[in-house]
Amino acid sequence: MAKRGSAVHVVRVKKSHTGKDGQEREYRSSYLRRTYRQDGKVCNETVANLSALPEHVVDLIDAGLKGRHLVPADAAATIARSLPHGHVAAVHAQAQALGLPALLGPAGRERDMALALVIARVCKPGSKLATMRWWADTTLATDLGLAGATTDDVYAGMDWLAARQEGIERALAARHLSPEVNPDRLALFDLSSSWVTGHHCPLAARGYSRDKKRGVEQIEYGLLTDPAGCPVSVRVVPGNTADPTAFESLAADFKTRYGLQEMVMVGDRGMITTARIAALKELGGFGWVTALRAPDIKALAADDGPLQMSLFDEANLAEISHPDFPGERLIACRNPALAAERGRKRTELLAATEAELAKITAAVDAGRLTDAGKTGLRVGKVIGKYKMEKHFTLAIEDTSFTYARNEAQIAAEAALDGIYIIRTTIDDTRMDAAAVVATYKSLANVERDFRSLKAIDLHLRPIHHWTETRVRAHVFICMLAAYVVWHLRRAWAPLTFTDEDRPAPTDPVAPATRSVAAQAKASRHATTGGDPAHSFGSLLAHLATLTRNDIRYGTDETTPAIPTLAQPTPIQRRAFDLIGQPVPLTLK
Repeated sequence: MAKRGSAVHVVRVKKSHTGKDGQEREYRSSYLRRTYRQDGKVCNETVANLSALPEHVVDLIDAGLKGRHLVPADAAATIARSLPHGHVAAVHAQAQALGLPALLGPAGRERDMALALVIARVCKPGSKLATMRWWADTTLATDLGLAGATTDDVYAGMDWLAARQEGIERALAARHLSPEVNPDRLALFDLSSSWVTGHHCPLAARGYSRDKKRGVEQIEYGLLTDPAGCPVSVRVVPGNTADPTAFESLAADFKTRYGLQEMVMVGDRGMITTARIAALKELGGFGWVTALRAPDIKALAADDGPLQMSLFDEANLAEISHPDFPGERLIACRNPALAAERGRKRTELLAATEAELAKITAAVDAGRLTDAGKTGLRVGKVIGKYKMEKHFTLAIEDTSFTYARNEAQIAAEAALDGIYIIRTTIDDTRMDAAAVVATYKSLANVERDFRSLKAIDLHLRPIHHWTETRVRAHVFICMLAAYVVWHLRRAWAPLTFTDEDRPAPTDPVAPATRSVAAQAKASRHATTGGDPAHSFGSLLAHLATLTRNDIRYGTDETTPAIPTLAQPTPIQRRAFDLIGQPVPLTLK
């Protein structure tokens, strides 16, 4: 017989029995047993029958007998703090992969502050004060040593970054615009504007607002990108600067700062005008891809001009020439879809104008309007609203008002619907006509950057700073954030609605089409792997649910807390895999 003090263990027994009704029943029993050896044989003694106890109690007894130290559930581990981590970690990892920290400058508190401002602009755009409150509730401030930062520290970091802008952009230009990576020497350029709060900013002025914000002051800024739309440089000018003037001064600035010996600037027809082209010729080393304005197209379409509709009988583009444009190639394009849309819009505007003019006619006929001056003011408002003055013949008297469509003018304009002409200095040995058209249409890339900067991702506007240095620093921070976002959007395309493989157009003039895979993602709201498809913003929000938890084990509050990551979801893990980085426990 075994000694009373020998060890015991838990034994679980499972039996099955088939009853007379044919149903199989399963019976589970648990016993506390002691094993001993008697006369050379191993024997078992049942010390207690545990079958009546709940299963989890039996588990606890079993664990205790096996030497595990059991503590109450609420004392096993305490989460001292849990902070969102995944989104800032992903943006920081992408910034590191791009070499952005080294690009900003030497290691130090100022660089950490500038990098934190860029990351915060991607993850949670807001005012600088709101940013400071936000990053304290993430792992960003703690890991970059900014938990105790003040407003003065933030502004000092902005001033430090603004002083380094020229060197940073010179490095980006070498990375994206050098002949080795950009053999066609193409650079996209466009201008935009954003409104400014307050009335003390020396750069703020009233001008044409692309934000449709009437009656407020604004600034303008020009964005230079590579042919794919990757941001390289940004410059801020006063808000009342005309587009052509801004382009001329900024082109000269880019040439001087970045040592561009030969560069082809791509811009729209409102910016690279004939006068600006003359200025580019004086600068030397610049080519251009732009488009002609409507009066020039009309002149080329005259009876004896080179632009005739028969050019488009077999194709939607044709190359022409004219002595007014020496040394340049002219590529005439006709887009049927654009022609139909312009015709539809003109018809609607003409009808809307006539409806308003009819009201004025009725008022004159009824005697409510008896003064030609007052009638003219009302007519002017209508004409100005719909921009249809050239399409109507008006006769205004004190006691009468008549109007009629100018059918000849309408027909002449309709004949040129959908037609645009691209002018360029690029030689046909370097780029054929179709490639020139594609290059001009690549301006959509920089327009996409502006949408990302202003509305979709980074919310550059409105601008709350009022000193010139801080305004420039704010815009520069947004551009650096756009640089990171541009690369993240490409890397995360498999997880988002982004078209990963847009088909090359067979007709360069026709509108771009989406791939079958992108259409499937849009219709099913799922990726090719079956996971939910995200927008860029919703993917960042999902990454934010990956938390870092400071866990303290035991009941002693002086015990150091151990930082522990939550288990990443498959999508979160895939997001880090796509940027080629592991999920980090800390940012530094």
